[in-house]
Amino acid sequence: MRATEAVAEAKRAIEICNACRYCEGYCPVFPAMELQRAFSNADMSYLANLCHNCKGCYHACQFAPPHPFGINLPKTFAELRVETYEEYAWPRPLAGLFVRNGTIVSLVTAGAIAFVLVLTMSFHADTLLQPRVGPGAFYAIVPWGLMTAIAAVTFLFSMLALVMGAVNFWRDTRSDLTKKITPRALATAIHDVMTLRYLGNDGNGCNDEDEQFSQIRRRFHHAMFYGFLLCFAATCVATVYDHFLGLPAPYPLWSAPVLLGTLGGIGLVVGTIGLIWVKITTDQVPVAQSVLGSDYALLFLLLLAAVTGLLLLALRDTGAMAILLAVHLGVILGLFLMLPYSKFVHGIYRGTALLKAAIERHA
Repeated sequence: MRATEAVAEAKRAIEICNACRYCEGYCPVFPAMELQRAFSNADMSYLANLCHNCKGCYHACQFAPPHPFGINLPKTFAELRVETYEEYAWPRPLAGLFVRNGTIVSLVTAGAIAFVLVLTMSFHADTLLQPRVGPGAFYAIVPWGLMTAIAAVTFLFSMLALVMGAVNFWRDTRSDLTKKITPRALATAIHDVMTLRYLGNDGNGCNDEDEQFSQIRRRFHHAMFYGFLLCFAATCVATVYDHFLGLPAPYPLWSAPVLLGTLGGIGLVVGTIGLIWVKITTDQVPVAQSVLGSDYALLFLLLLAAVTGLLLLALRDTGAMAILLAVHLGVILGLFLMLPYSKFVHGIYRGTALLKAAIERHA
C-alpha cells in the first residue's frame, strides 16, 4: 500500500486508539490493532477493510470532534478503503475507474443498456412489440449464442479481476499467514461474513443516527446480500435447466429459477431501498462524503437489476417483453462489467480481512 494522506491520518488515529483502547470490544478492528506496536501502510489497509463502518467507535470516542485530536475512524477508514480498491485493482490500467466511481458506474450502465437495446432493435425492428410466449421466447429476442457469449465473457473476466484483487490484497497484508489457514479459522471467517457478525458492535447494531444501537442497517444489508445470492442461485439453476436438461427459458412461475429469482429480487429491492434511506438519514459527520457517489451508484444499479427483472417476469407474456428483456440484460451487462471496479469489491476485501483476523485470533 502506497503512502498517502489517508494512510498517514489513519496511522495517527490508530496510534491514539491503541493507547486508549476504550473501544476494545466493539469490533474486530481493535483486537487486531492491539497485536501491533508499529503500523505499516499494509496494516492500515488491512484494518480499514476490517472496519464495517458501524460508527460505534465514533460515538464512544472521547477524542472525536470537536476534541483537538479530531479522531473520526469511520470517515478516515472509508476514505482509505477507496484507495485500497484502486491500489489492488486488476489489471492496473483499470484502477482509475475508482476515481469518480459513481459517474463511471452510471455511464457504463447507461452505455450497456443502450448497446443491448440497439442490438435488439437491429434484430427486430418491425416486430419489437410483438408478444412472444412459450419456451425459447427470450432467445427469439436475443439469440442464445450471443446472449451466452457476452454474459460468459464479461462474468468470467469480472470473477478473474475480483480474485486477482483479493490476491493482491492478501499478499500486501502478510501472505505469510497463508500456511496458517486452518478449517477452524476458515469456518469462523465464513460465519462472520454470512451473519454480518461485526456490522455493529459484535452484532448488537450500528450507530447510524446517534449513540443508540440499531439493527436496521444490518437487516437491510442481509436482505440485499441474500437477495443477491438468491438471484445468483436462480441463474445457476436456470443454466442447469437450459444446458443440461434441455429446458429453455422462460420457466413456469412455480419453477425453481423463477421462485429463487423472485425472492432474490424482492430481497434486493427491500435491501437497497432500505440502505439508501439509511445513508440519507444517518448522521453525516462520521461519513466520508467523497465516497458516497460510489455507494449510491452500486445500490441503484442493484435496485435497477432487481426491478427490471421483476417487471420482466410480470410482463413477459405481453408486447413489452422485448424492451424489458433488452433493458434488463443491459443492466446485468453493466453490473457484470463494473463488479470489480465498484463498491462491490468491499465484500471481497472485507471477507479476506476477516479471514486474516480469524487466523490471528486462533493462532
